[in-house]
Amino acid sequence: MSDQDSSTSASQTEGEMEGEGEREDKLREDPPLSLSSFSSSLCAMVRIKQKYMAMKKRRLEKSATLGGGEAGGGGAGPLIGAPTRTSPKIFTFDGLSPHSFTHPPASVSQRKKRGKKRRVMFPNRGRRRAPPAQERSRAKYCLYLLCAIVFLQVYNAIENLDDHVLRYDLEGLEKTLRREVFGQQGAVEGLLAHLKDYLSTYIHNKPLVLSLHGPTGVGKSHLGRLLAGHFRSVVGETLVLQYFVLHHCPLEADALRCARDLSVLISDTVARAEEEEKIPLFIFDEAEHMHGEIMDVLRDLVVSDHSNEYLNAIYLFLSNLGHSHITKHMLHNSSSISMAMTAAGRHSNLVKEITPVLRNTLEELHPLWTEADILPLGLLEKGHVMECFKDEVTREGFYPDLTNIERLAGEIEYYPTVGGREYSKMGCKQVVAKVNLL
Repeated sequence: MSDQDSSTSASQTEGEMEGEGEREDKLREDPPLSLSSFSSSLCAMVRIKQKYMAMKKRRLEKSATLGGGEAGGGGAGPLIGAPTRTSPKIFTFDGLSPHSFTHPPASVSQRKKRGKKRRVMFPNRGRRRAPPAQERSRAKYCLYLLCAIVFLQVYNAIENLDDHVLRYDLEGLEKTLRREVFGQQGAVEGLLAHLKDYLSTYIHNKPLVLSLHGPTGVGKSHLGRLLAGHFRSVVGETLVLQYFVLHHCPLEADALRCARDLSVLISDTVARAEEEEKIPLFIFDEAEHMHGEIMDVLRDLVVSDHSNEYLNAIYLFLSNLGHSHITKHMLHNSSSISMAMTAAGRHSNLVKEITPVLRNTLEELHPLWTEADILPLGLLEKGHVMECFKDEVTREGFYPDLTNIERLAGEIEYYPTVGGREYSKMGCKQVVAKVNLL
C-alpha cells in the first residue's frame, strides 16, 4: 500500500513538473501583449506573479482532487508520527491590486512623459523625417504695409518740397544773380542756400532773417533790387515790400508814427500771404539809418512767439554796419590768401573769420541782430569794376570797347595793391555816374 502510494505520488510529481515546464514554455512563447509598453523590470514582475498564480491554482486543484478522493474512498488520514510538512515562506503579490501595475504613480508617469518629450523619434526604413511646417505670421504683412505707407509719405513729401521750390523759381533767381552781381559769388551762394532751405516747405518755426553787410559800392542795393524784382514776378506785387529808411521816414521825430505804420503794413501783408499760401519778402535798405522805434517793432515781429502767419516771412536787411572790420580784414589777409583760391573759398574764409566780430558789434547796437543770419560782402577788385563798366555801357547802348572800359576803370580810386590785388575804395558806386558822362 505504501509502495503504491509512493509510486503514485512520484508519478504525479513528475507529471506536475512536466506540466509546469510545458506551461512555462508556453508562457515564454506567448508573452502577454498588453504589457509591451512597460519597462522590462515591470514586465518581469508581472510574469513572476502569473507563474505564481498558476502554480497556486494547480496546487489548489490538486489538493481539492486529493481531498475528494480520500473522502470518497474512505482513505486514512496522515500517518501517526509522520513529520509535518511545512511550506517555505515566499514573496507574494496578494497585497497589490491589478491597477497598481497598469497605472504607475503620477510622479513616475510624469517623468516618463517628460522623458518621451525629450526623445527624438526617427522613422524606420531610412525615410527622412519631414521638416515641421512653419506657420506664417500675419504681423509680417502688417509690417510690409507699414513700410509701403511710410515710403509713399516720404516720396509725396519730397515731391511737395520740389513743387514748393519750383513755385519760387530759385533756379532762375540763381542765374540772374550770377549774371548780374559781380565779385560776390560766395555771398550769392550763401544767400541762395538760405532761401532754398527756407522755401522748401511752408511750415516754419521762425521767419528767415538775413542781414547783408559790406562797404559802400559792393552791390548790396543792387542785390536787393534783383531779389525784389524776382519775387514780384512769382508771388505778386503786393507781397513784396521795399522799405528805404531815408525815403519813408527821414525825420527822427516821425519814428514812432513810422513804426506804427510799418507794423500795420507788415501785418496786412502777412495776412494776405497766409490766405494765398505764399511767403512774402520784406527788404530794408540802408538799415544803418533805421530809428530805434522801427527796430523795436521789427524785433517784435521776427521773434518766434507770434502766430503762424508771422513765421512764414523773409526779412532782408542791407547795411554797411561793420564795413570797417570787413575792409581791415581783407586788406590785412589778402597776402596770405592763395591766388588760386576760388571766390567761394575766399568768401567762406571771410565768413568764418569776420562773422563773430560783426555779430558782437551789431548785438551791441540793437538786439534785433541776434535774430539775423549775417552774410558779409567783401571788397571788389579792379576786374570786378571793369565788369560793372562793361555791363553799364551795354545797358546804355554803347559799344563795350575794352580800351575805353580800362580807361574808365583806371579813374576809380583803389587801395594800395595787396597780394597782387587792387581793391576799389568805392566799389562800383561811381560807375553809373561816369558812364552817364559819355
